[in-house]
Amino acid sequence: MSGLQKTRRELIKALALATIAIPLSNSVWAQKKFDKNPFILGVASGSPTDQSIVLWTRLVDEGVFGSNLPNEPIEVKWELALDREFSKIIKSGVSLAVPALAYSVHTEVKKLPANQWFFYRFQVGGAISSVGRTRTLPAADQAVAQLRLAYASCQQYEHGFFSAYKHMLAENLDLVLFLGDYIYEYGPSWKGVRVHDSPPVISLEDYRKRYVLYKQDTNLQAMHAACPWLMTWDDHEVQNDYAGLNPGTFGPYVSDFPKRRAAAYQAYYEHMPIPSSALIDGVDGLIKGSEMRIYGDFRYGKLANICVLDDRQYRDSDVCTPSGNGSSTFDPKTCPELENAGRTILGDTQEKWLVGKLKDSDKNIWNVVGQPTLYAQRYLPSSDKLLIWNDGWDGFPAARKRIDQALIDNKVKNLVIFGGDVHENWVGYIKADYNKPDSTVLGVEFCGTSITSIGDGGKYLDARLARNPHFVFAEATKKGYGVAEFTPNALTVNLRVVSNAQQEDATIETLAKFLVRAGSNKIERIS
Repeated sequence: MSGLQKTRRELIKALALATIAIPLSNSVWAQKKFDKNPFILGVASGSPTDQSIVLWTRLVDEGVFGSNLPNEPIEVKWELALDREFSKIIKSGVSLAVPALAYSVHTEVKKLPANQWFFYRFQVGGAISSVGRTRTLPAADQAVAQLRLAYASCQQYEHGFFSAYKHMLAENLDLVLFLGDYIYEYGPSWKGVRVHDSPPVISLEDYRKRYVLYKQDTNLQAMHAACPWLMTWDDHEVQNDYAGLNPGTFGPYVSDFPKRRAAAYQAYYEHMPIPSSALIDGVDGLIKGSEMRIYGDFRYGKLANICVLDDRQYRDSDVCTPSGNGSSTFDPKTCPELENAGRTILGDTQEKWLVGKLKDSDKNIWNVVGQPTLYAQRYLPSSDKLLIWNDGWDGFPAARKRIDQALIDNKVKNLVIFGGDVHENWVGYIKADYNKPDSTVLGVEFCGTSITSIGDGGKYLDARLARNPHFVFAEATKKGYGVAEFTPNALTVNLRVVSNAQQEDATIETLAKFLVRAGSNKIERIS
């Protein structure tokens, strides 16, 4: 049997075991007691529907010579209750934490009432996890008065403290929309205010260790436990600037990049509150490095539908990069291949899926798209030239035109796009033609700053804003997150920034506040 066949069989077996619903039995209570708390990574929930939710944890018990956990499946009890004291338990059961999936638990609780808050916890070997709070979404036909959602991205561990999450915890949120770069794959950073000593991550075990580093942050843990998260990734969950099955830049050369990507994808699944179907729908694909589906949509009653996109896994390679791999900035006039009509950033299947969702846009008051980067065109002035950066949507203008045409054809109203990646706040309009001031406005965009990750410090911000008048606001030095409050009549967005991400006791303030009235496609700054 080849190594690939063995790995495939082991993963299929692990997934089958991990998704079995086991009746609660006395064996859970007869387990050997843990000497240390195995729930050091906390708890999380995500991928909610109006009837279900994914509950996550991972068991960790590291010894001097490796894991102290037995090399066999471990039964983990879970409970879902209406109150924090668990006097009103409505669901409970046992899930298996299997070694091949790093003893992670992805409990998919189904047949739940819509639009309901719950509390949950896990128990194993005499240890009890922290308590998490989660919710189901309103039913598709339910009128909803409000949705409060935070959007965030880009949290390089070395560049700062996750103090933004301490303040996000007080925002009274229904959901968190995380838009990529949850971990960074680099070795130790010279810019670090807190450091790690591990080399660039390559193997499955490397990626697992990096997630353990990040997930032990108490502020991040507390925010995961506060409400469900909607997840997508960008490039650093694998390698900077990777595209599809093509490697990116920085770090050691790896001869088998698909194997590295498969390891990164598996580690992502092991540490995120996403359903097992993300892996099971493509077990062969994951092993061969070809697919793990994470895109999807989340309907929040009649108020909003949120489409969460994956713009890394299926994209074509960046073109006109001098080194061949990764991103660069250049004059688009020197790169005719940019206009190749067949180039894609989402892949054909995901793009058709998104267009299908846009056809149903009249069912929602607000049509929301969460994706990892800046969507609207943005020129970068340089001397007498106008450059573009080819790793975002500007590197895929034909693909963006197809989406824009679908927006026009389907008369999509109240479109709101959230993004990340650029480590800066950008607020502006989605337009049919950015080179014509009177061109049709298709929607609005709020591209958020980073939680910690450092940018270029805004050296060219004024010039960029002047050359891109469809953007009404930008700021390039502050770190934090955005809070979007949707009602049937309006969207209000607060750009929340910390005083200094390199200080653990950073304070929070509102950088700017915007209002978009339903049906207006107009951004009003109100603070």
